[in-house]
Parts: sequence; structure tokens; C-alpha cells
Amino acid sequence: MTEDIVDTEVFAELCEAMGDDFAAELLDTFLSEAPKMLAALKTAVAEDDADGYRRAAHSIKSNAEIFGATALAGLSRQMELTSLADAPPPVADLDTMWSDTETALKALCDE
Repeated sequence: MTEDIVDTEVFAELCEAMGDDFAAELLDTFLSEAPKMLAALKTAVAEDDADGYRRAAHSIKSNAEIFGATALAGLSRQMELTSLADAPPPVADLDTMWSDTETALKALCDE
């Protein structure tokens, strides 16, 4: 399951480049900050704030890419490129993807 959600090679490259301790520190920061980014995206949707929506989706995407969280990054990218007026945003899908990603990333750290 992890391989479908996180590109383990990207994650391993991050650990190799930054060192395991620093990579773990970065990951801890992402795991604590991502819920705030998701909340910002939801607030933007509720307030019909297109710029805030794009910024929040972009932040989630960019951070996810660093850790090889390709599925989360892909969905966030799709959201970033889609206007709020085009279609209802897949916020529930993003929540589910975040939950799966968080679990997968934590599992990689435990290995």
C-alpha cells in the first residue's frame, strides 16, 4: 500500500541527502503543518476564496512532493489547477488521501 501513496525512492533519497535525523525532523514538521494547510484549503472553499484555495493546494502539493507523497501531490496539483467555479473541490478525497499518506509516511519512519 505504501508504494501506491509514497514513492519510497524519493523518500530514501531525501533521507540520504539530508541525513535520517534531519529528514525525520522535516517529516515531523510536515505531519504537524499539513492539517493546518488542509484547514486553510477548507476555509478558502467555504469563503469562496479562489486565491487562498490555490495557495493552500500549492502548499500541500509542494510539501508532499518533497517526501515523495506522489498521490497527495497529484491530487493537490489537480486542485491547484482547477478553479473553485469549475467543479466542487474534492476536499473529502483530499482528507482521505492525507490520512493514507500520513499513515504511509509514519510507517516508512518506523522501518
